[in-house]
Amino acid sequence: MKISAYQEDLLSDTERLAVFFEAIANQARGMVYDLGTGSGVLAAKAAELADHVYAVEKNEFSARTALNRLSHFNNVSVLVGDAGRMHFPEKADLIICEMLDTGLIDEDLIPVLNHARPYLKEGGHIIPCEILNGVEPINLHAGHLCYQEGSVKYLEVMGPLNVYNRLNLMKEIDEQVDLSLKLKINSNGEVNGIRLTTFTLLTPDIICGPTPMLNPPLLIPTNTQDVLENQILSLNLKYVMGGGLDTIEARIN
Repeated sequence: MKISAYQEDLLSDTERLAVFFEAIANQARGMVYDLGTGSGVLAAKAAELADHVYAVEKNEFSARTALNRLSHFNNVSVLVGDAGRMHFPEKADLIICEMLDTGLIDEDLIPVLNHARPYLKEGGHIIPCEILNGVEPINLHAGHLCYQEGSVKYLEVMGPLNVYNRLNLMKEIDEQVDLSLKLKINSNGEVNGIRLTTFTLLTPDIICGPTPMLNPPLLIPTNTQDVLENQILSLNLKYVMGGGLDTIEARIN
């Protein structure tokens, strides 16, 4: 069974897999949707416990990979299509959706769940259930937006983490983010960017911070400001969840 290099990277991130497997083991019962199933590894875990699993994937190559992985289960249906537009044949006890990206910007988790949530039974669950997003002022030597992942030669964090939203994925969420935030500065120097960090609650009791393939910190250049210890900066931050990295606008004052 061939898988893409990206899927290989996902499968090699053992911390990411472990927290999802633990959450699925706690909540997979009855009817389950796995939206954006990829290679089908999470659907396979759910199939061990659920009555039936609908594994949905719009990429045809990934869907074929999932079909091969899941072929020995008689309680799994692989559906090829866009989970953000699909009509589902019945309501789910659990929705799994691992379309995750830092800030939920470059993946379709929010638009997909906004579409699929009406298909969740009363008392049902969603994995993940909550997302926390935080921002820090930074000084970095990089003139372009990038994920941290150890590739930046110089990075100095200039102030504490400000958790700017906590998203309950059981509720309808506005995909447009337009915020004015205050950032405290801890030392004299220069601020020319921000770092976004996302924390994922798989269930109310299982939380995961960034891992190599689960929301690595996102570094966003801004205009440059000279700063002093204890100064308060104003940050204007805009983006569209699911809209892509090109939607990001960030300015400090």
